[in-house]
Amino acid sequence: MRNALIVVVAIAVVAILAAAYLASGVQPGGGGGPAMLAGAPAQSFPAPRLGGGEDALANYRGRVVLLNLWASWCTPCREEMPDLERLYVAEGARGLVVLGVDQGESAEVAAAFARRHGVTFPVLLDEEQRYGRAYAAVGLPTSIVVDRTGRIVKGIDGALSFGQMHAVVDPLLSPAHAQSRALKQTS
Repeated sequence: MRNALIVVVAIAVVAILAAAYLASGVQPGGGGGPAMLAGAPAQSFPAPRLGGGEDALANYRGRVVLLNLWASWCTPCREEMPDLERLYVAEGARGLVVLGVDQGESAEVAAAFARRHGVTFPVLLDEEQRYGRAYAAVGLPTSIVVDRTGRIVKGIDGALSFGQMHAVVDPLLSPAHAQSRALKQTS
């Protein structure tokens, strides 16, 4: 009798955990974290901008955005930063914005990091880490690719190579993609 009770309790626990997992919106095989957000509208929060003023992701609607969450203490973030800058310089004229979001550090620390790595793209100071929570960042770096309409195309945990960055943003920067998105919005 006791063994039967243990089996029933174990089945109930597994059922509760399975229900919680499915209710979370995570798709089997799709992974958790930012990957599960593909197709959702991108969330935006006002935050101080490195160099002064305030900025937010929503200010870049109409452009393709590679939103990159980072911190100066993160080794993969340091390794990825030169490729993010290179992508920004190479593809800015085609409508790409790289938007860096420092997670929880002071303006002084973020500015020193940006200077050391030659960053010229906009950097937000997210001291409350709202972007990290909104985009289900499991760790740093985390990148979110947002199309011109403000929808998340892809969420990625971990550092990206220059080639991987290009592979994600190139299709969104093509004139044909921009025209087809515009037609879908007007119909």
